[in-house]
Amino acid sequence: MTITARGLNRATLGRQLLLERAPLSVPDGVRRVVALQAQHPASPYVALWNRLSDFVPAELDAAFTERTVVKATLMRITLHAVHAEDYPAFRAAMQPTLYASRLGARFAVAGLTPADAEELVPELLAFARSPRTSAQMQAWAEERLGAGRKESGWWGLKAYAPLHHAPTGPPWSFGHRPSFVAAAGSGPAPTGRVVDARALRTLILRFLAGFGPASVADVAQFAMVQRGPVRAALQAMGDAVEQLRGPDGSTLFDLPDAPRPPAGTPAPPRLMAMWDSILLAYADRGRVIPPEYRPRVIRRNGDVLPTLLVDGYVAGVWRPTADGVEATAFHPLPAATWDALAAEARSLTAFLGDREAQVYSRYHHWWAKLPGGGEVRML
Repeated sequence: MTITARGLNRATLGRQLLLERAPLSVPDGVRRVVALQAQHPASPYVALWNRLSDFVPAELDAAFTERTVVKATLMRITLHAVHAEDYPAFRAAMQPTLYASRLGARFAVAGLTPADAEELVPELLAFARSPRTSAQMQAWAEERLGAGRKESGWWGLKAYAPLHHAPTGPPWSFGHRPSFVAAAGSGPAPTGRVVDARALRTLILRFLAGFGPASVADVAQFAMVQRGPVRAALQAMGDAVEQLRGPDGSTLFDLPDAPRPPAGTPAPPRLMAMWDSILLAYADRGRVIPPEYRPRVIRRNGDVLPTLLVDGYVAGVWRPTADGVEATAFHPLPAATWDALAAEARSLTAFLGDREAQVYSRYHHWWAKLPGGGEVRML
């Protein structure tokens, strides 16, 4: 079976609850979409506002407090919010990547080895049974490693060890100064570079459920794991997955019973969060971002601007200002589309108003670097 580019786009939007907001609880919604990018404290909230009907931010606050949803360093070695039941397998699948990245050259600069880390992690988790501020964790590192090795040592350990971020308070559950707590029920931490085949299988199946159909390269990009183990895992799954032919002739994998909406399914406009997962979860990001727009929304330093999604594709960017939501379209949009975006903007403004009306304001400097020629409207 061959799937068209537009069919692939609609499958992505359908799995990610972007064709129609779903009446799900916060934990169930997070589980459905697999993982929410969480570099910015507001982004998981904006992401769920786009995906769930009648979403109440306090419900996500409660899920973080109760740790049914957890925030941690996971896929692509970035911060994600995931369902607590998914965390152990996702963390185990990431073990070789975290080992290579966080216990590599920069860790070695401090005169530390991976063996040192394996010895330190149990002590660190014991210290973090109760939430600890970043300052307290750095003091712990200094006590054990010395002042000269504190920075590099803690830099490696805070991403490598199975730690969750602990809620720190309003306007969102997490601020820009993190606190940490040991992952609930964390037993012996995984070690070394060995691939946990069971955990990787779980991660791949969850990814296909929430983001498929996908290629080997897409799965590897989503998690930042090597393609070889991904390919081997998919080949070992047998009838648990099926193969499709992508629009460029490549092999895509999917779950046999996964929904694939018709290519003509309407896709309503959305105001997407910074770093939204659908913009980053694929090696071929053209299923959502037209190639000519990619450098406008994904900056060289890794910042991913909040985007306008029109007919399922990135069509511009948005930012809240004192006067309302400012939308910049990269190409002309019909009047009906502007009206629909304005309705979304009114809803978003009301949603943000009680928390942080001008969210993402620290990133406004990027707007001066956008190329001219787009249409700018205050919604």
